Amino acid sequence: MNPTSLIDQIRAAGATVQRGRTSAIRQLVLQAPAPVIARALGYHDRTTNRLVTKAGGTWSRYAPGDHER
Repeated sequence: MNPTSLIDQIRAAGATVQRGRTSAIRQLVLQAPAPVIARALGYHDRTTNRLVTKAGGTWSRYAPGDHER
């Protein structure tokens, strides 16, 4: 399958792609720190921080960076 045919099938089933994408990202930011998700998916930190706030996440004290010593 390619992305275009997959999107067509999702739309034919009655779902919107954007809503599904937003729901998936909200679920991710509840499971991992927003900066980690932002970097992995190429989103801006502000976007994922806004989504974690809306989703009621608890990753407010995550300190990004290299923690190995």
